[in-house]
Order: sequence, then C-alpha cells, then structure tokens
Amino acid sequence: MSETKQLILPVTGMTCANCVATVERGLKKQAGVQGVAVNLSSERATVTFDPAAVGLADLIARVQKSGYGVAAGEADLVIKRLADDNDARRLEKSLLKLEGVLEAQVSVATERARVRYVPTVVSQAEIRAAVSRSGFEAVELGGEAEDVEAKARQSEIDMQRRLLITGLIFTAPLFLLAMARDFSLLPAFFYEAAHGGGMAEARWWVNWLMFGLSTPVQFYVGWHYYIGAFKALRNRSANMDVLITMGTSAAFFYSVAVTIGLAPGHVYYETAAVIIVLIRLGKFFEARAKGRTSEAIKKLMGLRAKTARVARDGTEIEIPTDDVRVGDLVLVRPGETIPVDGVVVDGRSAVDEAMLTGESLPVEKGPGDPIIGATLNKLGLLKFEATKVGKETALAQIIRLVEEAQGSKAPIQKLADQVSAVFVPIVILIALATFAAWFFLGEPGEFTRALINLVAVLVIACPCAMGLATPTAVMVGTGKGAELGVLFRSSEALERAGRVNVVVLDKTGTITKGQPAVTEMVVSRQSSVASEELLRLAASVEKGSEHPLGEAIWAEATTRGLTFSEPTGFQAEAGHGVSAEVDGRAVSVGNARMMEARGYPLDGLDSEVERLQSEAKTAMLVAVDGQVRGVIAVADTLKDSSVEAIAELHRMGLKVAMITGDNRKTAEAIAKQVGIDIVLAEVLPEGKAAEVKKLQTVGAGLVPAPGLVPAPGLVPAPGLIPAPRRPQGSPQQVVAMVGDGVNDAPALAQADVGIAIGTGTDVAMAAAPVTLISGDLRGVARAIRLSRRTLRTIKQNLFWAFFYNVILIPAAALGFLNPMLAAGAMAFSSVFVVTNSLRLRKQKIA
Repeated sequence: MSETKQLILPVTGMTCANCVATVERGLKKQAGVQGVAVNLSSERATVTFDPAAVGLADLIARVQKSGYGVAAGEADLVIKRLADDNDARRLEKSLLKLEGVLEAQVSVATERARVRYVPTVVSQAEIRAAVSRSGFEAVELGGEAEDVEAKARQSEIDMQRRLLITGLIFTAPLFLLAMARDFSLLPAFFYEAAHGGGMAEARWWVNWLMFGLSTPVQFYVGWHYYIGAFKALRNRSANMDVLITMGTSAAFFYSVAVTIGLAPGHVYYETAAVIIVLIRLGKFFEARAKGRTSEAIKKLMGLRAKTARVARDGTEIEIPTDDVRVGDLVLVRPGETIPVDGVVVDGRSAVDEAMLTGESLPVEKGPGDPIIGATLNKLGLLKFEATKVGKETALAQIIRLVEEAQGSKAPIQKLADQVSAVFVPIVILIALATFAAWFFLGEPGEFTRALINLVAVLVIACPCAMGLATPTAVMVGTGKGAELGVLFRSSEALERAGRVNVVVLDKTGTITKGQPAVTEMVVSRQSSVASEELLRLAASVEKGSEHPLGEAIWAEATTRGLTFSEPTGFQAEAGHGVSAEVDGRAVSVGNARMMEARGYPLDGLDSEVERLQSEAKTAMLVAVDGQVRGVIAVADTLKDSSVEAIAELHRMGLKVAMITGDNRKTAEAIAKQVGIDIVLAEVLPEGKAAEVKKLQTVGAGLVPAPGLVPAPGLVPAPGLIPAPRRPQGSPQQVVAMVGDGVNDAPALAQADVGIAIGTGTDVAMAAAPVTLISGDLRGVARAIRLSRRTLRTIKQNLFWAFFYNVILIPAAALGFLNPMLAAGAMAFSSVFVVTNSLRLRKQKIA
C-alpha cells in the first residue's frame, strides 16, 4: 500500500462558497486524490493524495481547469561557479526535480537562475540548498518566500481599488444624470440639442449619453464577473458571479433595447452601474479585511532572526539563518533574537519566551538548557549548539500547525456548505418566479416593474457571507491561540473545546512539576539493613528505570555519594514497581499493591505508609529477600500556577477531575490542596483511557470523592461564558484530558478533546488535538475560553448570513427593495462577517 502525501496550494480567484465547492469538486475528480479541504478565508487548498498516482502538476492543472489559479513566486539567484552551458542544463534539471518548482531557467551568460515555485510547497532556502548540492553557490536571493501570498493578496487589493476608482469616475456622473432626468432637472442644453423636440427628444440624447457612461462600468469594471460566471457555468455550477452577471446584464441589455427603440419604457443603466460599483466597493473592503485575518501568521514569521552569528573554523561569521546547520556553534549577544533551536553550551542569561509560550517572565538559561529559536536573549552572552534548523525548529512547526488548522473545516461549517451548494440555483428560481408573479399577477403587463424586482432578488442574495462565516473566525481564533501559546491542530478541535464541561488532569507533570524528590526514609525496627544501605540497594535497582519516582531515589543516592552496584534480572511492572538482583540479594521497590501481590508483609510499616500518604507523599516500599525493610517517601511539588488554573476552570463552570496512579489517600491530599472535584486514584497507565470513557458515558454521576468538599466557585463569574449545557436526559459529558502527550496518549485520544502539555521544543510531537506550548496549566482555561468565543463568533456570523438572506430575499421579491440598495446590502454583508471575526483579535482571553 502506497503512502499518502499532503500539500497546501495557494488558490487565487475564489470569491464565495460556491468557488470553494467548485475547486474541491475539481480536485476530487483527479485520480489519486483522497481528500480535499478548501478554505475561502485563507485562500488555500489542502490536498491529500497518493504520490504514486498524481503529482503537483496534475493538481495545479485541475485547479486551473476549474477556472482558478495557483499563486507562484519567483526567485532570482546569482549563481557562482557556472563553467559552461552543460552546467546550466544540469542545474536546471536539479531544480526541476525539486517538488514545488514549476519552472527553472539558468543562463551562463548572466550567471543567473530564475525559478518559479509554489511557496507553500518549497521555500527559497530549499532552492538554495538544491543549488549547493549541485555543486554551485547561490550568492544572491530575491524577495522572501513568505511574501508571495502576501503579494498576491496585495495585487488583488490593488486591482479592486483600480476598478473601484474607474467605476466611480463613470458611475458618479451617470447617477447624477439619471437623478436629473427623473426629477426633470436636465440642463437647458439638452433641450437645445434636441432641436426643439421637447422632453422626449432630450431623453433620447440622455439615454445615449448614459449608455456611453455605463458601458465601461459594465464591461471593464464588471468584466471579472462575466469571466467568473463563464468558468462557473463551464464547471456546471453557479456562484455569486452568475447572480451579479444575470442581474446587471438584465438591467443593462433591457436599457439598450429601450435606447435603440426595440422596447418601450425606462432605461436602467445607472442601476446596473451602481450595482457593480457597490459590489466592487464591498469586495475592496473585504479583501483588505481578509488580509488582516492572517496577521497572526505574519507576526510569527516576523519573529525569525534574519541572520545568525556562528563559529566555524575558529572564526565568527554572520550568515543567513537558513544556512545554519545542525551542530553549528551559534553566538547570541544580549538583546538579540535566538536564530534556531539548540542547547546552551556556554554562558548564562534570561530568555524572553513570551512571543511563543505566552509566559510573561523571562526564563533563566545555562549550560545544558534547551533554547527556542525566535525568542529574545535578554542579559548575557550565550553560546549554543544548533539542534533544529529550518522546518524542524519550534517556530516553523508552530507556523505549520496553525496553517493546517486554518486550512481545515470545522463541523459547524457543514451546514453552510450544504446550503451554499444549492443556494445560487434556488435564488435564480426565486428570481424567475418573482418576475413571473409580478408580470402576470402583481402588475400584469408591467415588464419594467417585474424586471426591477428580478434584478433586486438576484443582487441581494449573498453566498459570500455564508462561505466566510466559519473560516474567517477559525483563522483569527487559531492565530490568537498561537499568540497565547495554545496550538489547535484542526478547526474541529477549536470548535469542540468550547463544548467541554469536564476537564481531567493527569497529576504528574500537569498539576505537579513532575520532578519528585525524596523527603524522608523510614526503616523497619526489625530490619537488619541500615538506612543508607537500603537507599543504595533501592537506587541500584532504579538505576535502569525511567520512572520519575525511580529517578528521584537514584538522584538522592547520588547526592549522598553512595556507590551503586550493577543490577541483574531487572523487571518493571507497570503501575506497581521494579525488581532486580543486587549483590546477590533480591530487591523490590514499589507500592503496597506490589508487596501484597508478592505476599510480602509490611513488617509494621502500615501506619507510616498511611501517615506519608495523608501528607500527599508517595510511599515507595523496599523489600530485600522477600521482607519489607523500609519505606522511602517521595513527594512531587505543585506547579505555581496549578491552584490558580483550577480555580479559573471552576469560575468557567467546569468540573475538574484528577487522574493518577497514586493511592487514594495521597491523591485526595493533593486534591484538597488544589481544589479538585473528582479524584480517580490508583489508575494504571493502561486504565486511564477507560476512566475517561466512563466519564464520557456516565458523566451525570460525577460526584466528589469521599471526604472531599466540592471546589467553590462553580457558578461562573460575571462576564465569563458558562460551560454549555447538554439537553436533559443526556448522560454524556464532553471531556477534555490534559496530559504530557506521550505517557497519556491513549487517554488523550479517548477524550473528546486531548490537550497536551508541551515544553516549547516538542510542539509537534504530541498527538493531541490541542497543545499548550508552555507547561503552564492556565493555558487550559485560555484554550477553552478562546474556543467558546470563536464558536460564539461563528454562530453570530452564520446567524447574520442566514438571517440576511432569509429576510431580504423575500423583501426583494415583494418589491420592497430597490436593486441599488440591494447591491449595497449584499456588498457589505460579507464585510460585516469578516469584521466581526476580526473582533476576536482584540478580545482579552488570558
């Protein structure tokens, strides 16, 4: 079975939801394509396909056949070491083999290479790397790769502005002339020009003048609508362009017929022109507003340092960040941006990571500490070894994840897509029915009145607002999340997080720091093994363990300077403990369940175990040769933000549960400290997913654990959005699971929303739908609150889009709307949707 591949294509020329459907339908017709998601707001198509059956050229050809384009960038490179024409041909072939490169021209005479490429598939850095692999050197590069789509958008804005100004130049005098005609205010020269023919002759001259003014608007300013309508109809679909073209053409060509004497009545040149200009005005504002929805991505891209200072061959040199290699020693001075990810080799400093993690306080860094590219070095000089460069850096991964989320479709969008698929044909039928009803029933024989109402119905209908309602809000929401250190992997995760009403927190590494330490040791009175020797034996067994508790015992023995022995026959029992033979003695280190299962008596340590557990400490029993000889108390300290984070979840109306492998007494002691509602204790790692499933299916029975008082503040604080309520009779809960993303993978997958606590450098490793870049638990509340507000914005947008069409289409059909007013309303309906989504950027989430 061949593997699948995913590419993102920047699509140009889309204006409404029907355009999205047309591109999706066209790409799905291509053999080998397995999935397509097209986003109108970001103007991108995410295509999943079988690379053995279809290539990039085939996908681009499909998009173009559907009537749309794919944005391409151009890179101009000056090439050194080109010897002759054979070198040029060889380099051309190498570049064309690079996926994403559409054209490559290399000239020996000018020593230049011009490359056309798809910026979402290949970067200029990769093009330069291909040149280097071919044995040449690219010493100069054109504009930034990231700017290609921005340039395409700016080009669209410039085009809309140019057409709008042209339309206004012709339409303003045309509209004034029409008003003067209607109110008999025509200047005297019109009557004189009519040679005394009176008002009728003057109107004849005015009609031809209006024809001259409206024709450039109809066929120059409005030509794109004719092209769009033709492409849509050629693909057996109908979009907004079809409606505009039909409406304005009906008014224009009827007016032409009146002008040349083929039909009686009034001319409506100004109606057709004003409709086109108003829609152009709306499209201009929409294009500008849509550009702002992707500002979060642009801000992230702008964080990257352009150059890096590296030590090579004993000298310091400054090179482009793209040229930094893994293993390079990079130097960063105070106040400079760290160019790539790495590990500190020398120096100490405080690093501001707020731009990526949302953490306001600088983080101290010293030898051995990881650092993240795009963060700011505040104080000291740092020398670090580059470990991740290019697309592997945390920043590059964050940008990729945000772009993927913005390109995906939220479930709530399905309704809008279904309606949009049949919207335009239904509107055309309503318009034709309106014409027939007015011509035969409303005002029999009144062709003009019937025509005007038909035009009003055609131009009032707005499929654009429905198509933009969800993707614009998702783009702003996911971008805002990235600024706050919250990464949503899909728009579905963004939507679902807002419906959560139970949050399950893994204890170790989530509520606590995950760095347990030995606090005390108790040796049995009957023990023949001394305290230090017992710790040495236990640490020798734990030497090969990766469990945090085992590492704590090993660290304590190391601190005391004890000498370890090599264990043999090491065995680990998940959720119980470990055992091995040390210096000829059988040693077991684990919990009470392990000792009970092996039939080892606790040797009078029961009361000590209970005391330690009541103090929120984990009691690790140590057995030697089948006898429990002592207990080692290990405690994990709470994260500074845990109490505040859980209190915030309560204020939002959420139930909070804690899941842990610790015994119930230890778990309940920790729960009391932080205000947990429900404790799920003594749960083995493989049992966490089952516990989450229980909460999902029988969540109505959630009650505080015995002896626990429900945490205060379950009533949402003023101004906070309460958790959504499920219908009565439904026992299910929407459960979010928060864990480290590795050990908790099954539970994260089982939960309705999995939230992984990251460390800043491994943001792409966790399989969870939501990742918190920093380890701050307060990010959970941020993620849920952001999701709720994004969901609320989407619902507002959809309500407006549907309400607008449901109310105003019948109003136009009943004759209550002038076509020009209808065009104005239609033009600004999509502007309203985009602007409403942009409000999310300014809302305080943290």
